[in-house]
Amino acid sequence: MLSLTRRDLIAGASAATLASALPVLAQGVGTLKIGYQKTNLPVIARQRGLIETALQPLGVGVQWVEFSAGPPIVESLNVGAIHLGWTGDAPPIFGQSAGAAIVYVAALPPNGEGEAIIARPDSGIAGVADLAGRRVAVGRGTSAHNLLVAALEANGIAYADVDVAFLAPADAAAAFAGGDVDAWSIWDPFLAIAEWQHSPTVLIRAPEVIEVNTYLLAGRAFAEVPENGEVITRTTGALAEAAAWADAHRDEVAQALHEVTGVPLEAQAIAANRAGFGLSDMTPEIIAGQQATADRFFGLGLIPAEIAIADAVWTPSAG
Repeated sequence: MLSLTRRDLIAGASAATLASALPVLAQGVGTLKIGYQKTNLPVIARQRGLIETALQPLGVGVQWVEFSAGPPIVESLNVGAIHLGWTGDAPPIFGQSAGAAIVYVAALPPNGEGEAIIARPDSGIAGVADLAGRRVAVGRGTSAHNLLVAALEANGIAYADVDVAFLAPADAAAAFAGGDVDAWSIWDPFLAIAEWQHSPTVLIRAPEVIEVNTYLLAGRAFAEVPENGEVITRTTGALAEAAAWADAHRDEVAQALHEVTGVPLEAQAIAANRAGFGLSDMTPEIIAGQQATADRFFGLGLIPAEIAIADAVWTPSAG
């Protein structure tokens, strides 16, 4: 079943990244490969070297692999190209439904104000209800896809009545700037860049319709090796330390994000000022919320099979 949807899942991943995939051996990892995007907690942890410091006593190195979106991170976790990765809420749902061997390790706060549906200022679109019959860019299987679905549902617009263009963030940014799409469902820092460059009409921000988490994921084969359990727990500890630092030093967060990602400082400042920083276990409430999203996607026919989120939650005792 996975091969039927792999093309969607790997959109935006570099051929080099997937070509370097090696099977995870049944022993402790020597170099931890972490997939990340241009925003939030993993970037802060990387800039401050916190995971490297935490894993040094174990003799484990760290390799950072950048992605443009969550779906290719899920695919890379599945094939063993990376061991851990951070995504929004929708990519692991699409991945699990397609048979990807991934597990949830921890939850991060929602994207909050940093995820929205925007429209070109010259589009004549004033609200979500105006999206019927219009062309909207979104990454398939991303958290922004979930936002689009939820926003349309909340405004009584059928998903089928919108011309959805599945585009990776870089392609969507070009289409939005060039007028090839009327609206765009997207997250920071791409949202912040668009706000900084184009002054778009913000139709709705995520907290107005959904309150979902983002997630630290692991490849199941990696997570099930007992020797890797301490690697995972030390990594989450370092991420929690990064969250505490970021929350107390927001004036420095934008600069840190800028240094790692190369995204303009002005856009990163917008993103940093509205970001939530934290890390939590996969609580029953968080699992239930993610299950509700999975059920919504299955009801719309967006995923091929029903799934149980609880079946894909990692715990130290299971590692």
